[in-house]
Amino acid sequence: MTIKAFGKVAVLMGGTSNERNISLESGKAVLKALHRSSIDASAIDPKIDGLEKLKNFDRAFICLHGQDGEDGKIQTFLESINIPYTGSGILSSSLGMDKFKCKKIWKSKKIQTPDFMKIDDSNQFEKASNLCGLPFFIKPSNSGSSIGIAKVSNKKEFIPAFENAYEIDKTVIAESFIIGREYTLPIIKNKPLPIIEIRVKTDFYDFEAKYLRDDTEFICPADISSILVENINTECTQSFNAIGCDGWGRVDFIVDQKNIIHIIEINTVPGLTNHSLVPMSARNIGIEFDQLVVMILETSNV
Repeated sequence: MTIKAFGKVAVLMGGTSNERNISLESGKAVLKALHRSSIDASAIDPKIDGLEKLKNFDRAFICLHGQDGEDGKIQTFLESINIPYTGSGILSSSLGMDKFKCKKIWKSKKIQTPDFMKIDDSNQFEKASNLCGLPFFIKPSNSGSSIGIAKVSNKKEFIPAFENAYEIDKTVIAESFIIGREYTLPIIKNKPLPIIEIRVKTDFYDFEAKYLRDDTEFICPADISSILVENINTECTQSFNAIGCDGWGRVDFIVDQKNIIHIIEINTVPGLTNHSLVPMSARNIGIEFDQLVVMILETSNV
């Protein structure tokens, strides 16, 4: 596309979710990149600006992480005013955000994902441990950036973990802990990019390891066999397509000691900050940040 063909671009950032600060970082980085590419772009923060302002734009670059940004709500509004937007559509955004619904679809389609169950109250420790084994994770179903996730080894840890997750989202899941190596696979224009291995010094890849520590290691491209790379690309793409995702995103997964790939979750609006993983992967094959941002903007025509 030519620069003029994009028209006026609204970069949606901030919002009201518990990932607001990260969203602002992503949005500011994207806005600067668009300006460097001579694209007419302006910031829109739904917490401050009225969404009616979007009627003055030709397309939207979504940098809203978490609820109201990744769950289909902003996508629904944009479609109602006929504004093209980056990334996945209404239903796939909603499913990608909701771990419980997403994993149910994967299970129905025979896509490997850790065992899980919905937790309705703090008395279900035995049921969860019987299904998921010990230790297991407690996760709010609709939340990102590892916010509200806890690893549980006993009933004493289970109750506060459930209560904390329930405060974030009324749908809470227990999920089996898979022993293995953690990876992520970015997808741009529906094609896989280089795989990144994530090595943490914390107990798991939590919020602290993602955003606060400087000892988390990222190996890109991951040091794995070409056969495993091919299998990962296939299974991650299948999990992406299974819930109808489109344009771009990121699939998080674990490979266990038998090289079985366990799909953990999909991010339909991954971070685009200077320490985010999608830009790291793209850079590995010569796609610099500004070019990446334009490629993502081009998904608003899909």
